[in-house]
Amino acid sequence: MKINKSWLIIVCLVLTISLNINIVKAENNTPNDRIKEATKVLKEISKQEDADSLTHLLKEAKGVVIFPKVIKGGFMLGGRYGKGLLLKHNAVNNTWYGPYFVEMKGLSYGFQIGVESIGLVLVITNERGLNNFKEDNLTLGGGLSISAGPIGRNTEAATDINLEAAIYSYSMSKGAFAGASIEGANVNNDKEANKSYWQNSLTPTEIFTKKAYDQRITPLINTIEELISTAD
Repeated sequence: MKINKSWLIIVCLVLTISLNINIVKAENNTPNDRIKEATKVLKEISKQEDADSLTHLLKEAKGVVIFPKVIKGGFMLGGRYGKGLLLKHNAVNNTWYGPYFVEMKGLSYGFQIGVESIGLVLVITNERGLNNFKEDNLTLGGGLSISAGPIGRNTEAATDINLEAAIYSYSMSKGAFAGASIEGANVNNDKEANKSYWQNSLTPTEIFTKKAYDQRITPLINTIEELISTAD
């Protein structure tokens, strides 16, 4: 019996993506695991020489979403999956709130073959962008502007960012730091993780009122602050 090579490739990719998604679920099994992995991603980014724009965006951000590992893959039609967390930021008094745990799912289109794993950071630049995350299900780019974040070492260029997008996205993959396009992805409330961390069923709005000073989240907050401190 003849087996169509294209179908064989598709089946292999589907199996590979499914396996990697299960690995992501296992690695980020607890909220504390997710916080630790998010801290690692930011520490890796902090070592990049072209992260100036990101540090300036973080300094004035309304919030930041960190996905330690997002699995992307497909054959023409693709998918993505990852678990992350969001921290709300008051730039006036430099106070952080949360964490609010989220999950990313979605399809992607266009030419794409294979599977890759990336660390993803979303910088929220305005209140509208932050408020959209209070919904249980948010579609990035669906009425909410999102752009690949600018990168570069030029300080003047980094501070002269026209904040036209509500969210700027950055990725880390195999040591490479870059802006990332993730329009069409869905971000959902990870209710199970939030209940586990807060020991209560809280709404996103309620979580956004809780200051992030718990010892479990402190290492991540310190890493963010160290990254921001490098902004000129």
